[in-house]
Amino acid sequence: MHEAVGRFFSPENKNWHLQAIRRKQSHAIQILAAGSRPRPCLTIYDDGEGQHPEDFERTFLSLLRGNKNEIPFVQGKYNMGGTGAIVFCGEHRYQLIGSKRFDGSGEFGFTLVRKHPMTAEEKQTKKNTWYEYLKIDGKIPSFPITELDIGLAGRKFTTGTIIKLFDYQLPSGTRGALPQEIRRALNQYLFEPALPIFLKDSPERYPNNKVLEGDTFGLKRRLDGEENQYIQEHFTEEFSHKDTGTIKATCYIFKAKVEGKTAKDTKEAIETEFFHDGMSVLFSLNGQVHGHIGTQFISTTLKMPLLKNHLLIHVDCTGLEFDFRTELFMASRDRLKSGDKTQELRNMVRDLLIKGRLSEVYKQRKNTFDVGSGDAKDLLRSFSKNLPFNKDLMQLLTQTFKIEKQDEEKKKPEKPEKPKEAKVKAPFHPKRYPSFFKLKSGNGDKFISIPDGEDRTIQFSTDVEDSYFDRGDDPGDLKVSILQRRTNSTEGGTQAGEVDTPEQLLDISKSSPKEGTIRIGLGATGEVKVGEEIEILATLGGPEDHECRFWVKIVDPVEKPKDVKKVEDEAEPPMGLPDYQMVFETPPADAPDALTWSKLEESGLEMGWGIPMHPMVDGEGNLEKVLINMDSKVLRNYLSRLGNITVEQKKLAENKYISSVYFHTIFLFTITKNKKYEIKQGEKPIDLQDYLRDVFSSYYSEFLLNFGMEDLIASLGD
Repeated sequence: MHEAVGRFFSPENKNWHLQAIRRKQSHAIQILAAGSRPRPCLTIYDDGEGQHPEDFERTFLSLLRGNKNEIPFVQGKYNMGGTGAIVFCGEHRYQLIGSKRFDGSGEFGFTLVRKHPMTAEEKQTKKNTWYEYLKIDGKIPSFPITELDIGLAGRKFTTGTIIKLFDYQLPSGTRGALPQEIRRALNQYLFEPALPIFLKDSPERYPNNKVLEGDTFGLKRRLDGEENQYIQEHFTEEFSHKDTGTIKATCYIFKAKVEGKTAKDTKEAIETEFFHDGMSVLFSLNGQVHGHIGTQFISTTLKMPLLKNHLLIHVDCTGLEFDFRTELFMASRDRLKSGDKTQELRNMVRDLLIKGRLSEVYKQRKNTFDVGSGDAKDLLRSFSKNLPFNKDLMQLLTQTFKIEKQDEEKKKPEKPEKPKEAKVKAPFHPKRYPSFFKLKSGNGDKFISIPDGEDRTIQFSTDVEDSYFDRGDDPGDLKVSILQRRTNSTEGGTQAGEVDTPEQLLDISKSSPKEGTIRIGLGATGEVKVGEEIEILATLGGPEDHECRFWVKIVDPVEKPKDVKKVEDEAEPPMGLPDYQMVFETPPADAPDALTWSKLEESGLEMGWGIPMHPMVDGEGNLEKVLINMDSKVLRNYLSRLGNITVEQKKLAENKYISSVYFHTIFLFTITKNKKYEIKQGEKPIDLQDYLRDVFSSYYSEFLLNFGMEDLIASLGD
């Protein structure tokens, strides 16, 4: 697709990042809206080839003819594009088609397509209705024109095609003005369109809307734009395999909080602008999304629940092998098939991202609030030891948390850790284009060993900016090729072996630059044997290509050491139960390093007056930690009702609050998980941790502090 745009629209396409030039180009493809708000009439205009009236019946009005099969960079192959929309054109299914050939030859032809209105007699004799189109005297009607004023922006109709959809049934979430709601949906599904599109609504539909027209150019351009205040960083991981082909997975990491907004407001803004219809993982061909999956892939498959609302993944499937690709998507191009190839694709994306830079990003996000909890563990040990668990209740908790007995006498004194010297990293000054490209791996030589059946990451140093491979304007690329291959045979000739395509010999993964480092992952396929040597050329493209040559040798796999069971520290609290962490609005005087609301918001977790707790669930779905809000409205109201109390009484009340929130969270989590309940809010699936947070944010916490803990434990034991 990029090659086609470069061939037909160069050099203008180099300046489409400039609004005035992009808008001028967008006038060649327009969508206009008129009529009522809920059921508008949509006119789609395309300044393309156009058709003669006598050709309508074998182009616009034909099915299964396949006039695009030999044009690889366009979508569609059965002439069903325009026909597929007619079922949404109101009760009577009216659609107008008009066209004139691009060279001005012939007349402007038009026809009207509709669902045949069946007579009373036909309803008795016919099983189904049919669609019909207008002909006059056996011909598609036509008339000569020089130009037509059909309300286009910036021009009148001269040549090309128009399709008008009457009384169109737009899906929920796209029924607002074209430049707003429909624009967001188009951006999502046309992730990286070849050409910009102009949208124009009418003041009759929205008299108070001041923005009724504008261009759209896909979600990728919006995400890549330097003016995007919500993006923390983005990068691409690429993987090639001889059987499946190549996939490119681009990860867009959103900030947990932007300036001037709370974490909650930031999350809502991100969902509105960039996650139409819960589409978190997008699978595309030639820039058009053909299928998508939701946040469960991020939470469960990638095991990164902290990023589920702040990560968008775009998987470019254009480079996949034909036989593999055809098993992935439904003919409707709106969802993935349920099959083995789809599962294989999901696994490929999972493995590629888990091994790559995304794991580092997740670790950094998690470390934001992963601070010590001080004396919380001692307090938790006291709660755990003194609670009157009966046999059945202990068994229920053991199924989830693997509770073990402890011997307090075996507690070992903690050794003070020596402070580590902070490493000062030299500042990185990126350039728009690389000036060098050097090998970092290999102990100074250029011969790298790869154990058979394993992958090896090879690092290169450069000075190019991180977005070099992904930027929309003049991106660079990294190519890996094989120069020669030496087999391990001791017989026969001594010349270099036949050079194969790289993917036949090696599984290759590539990552975007990161502060001057580019990573390539290499793994031997079944075509290469132990002892063989391969000379590889890595080329970093740009105005001036930079090359790096090196050899790899396939060696015997490294023998893994036998697993040795470690003796667990029996004194480590809290007997297998998850830890908890106290969170404050501002740090207390005696704990200046305590976790605060603002610190928590840096990871995208909201904490405020009305949120008593937030359960942290790891990638396996296990309860990892309970974050308890020590400045919640629930606790403050409880303390105020106690009146004038001593410091000891205040501490006792706080301990009751902590124990109530903590253990009730454990009980609810344990029961819900062991019973395998699926939680939904209406039709929308809800994660267990979000459900528990909402439960405690209601009157449930107030109830806990006014209902004795001992009574509750006793009732659970009965």
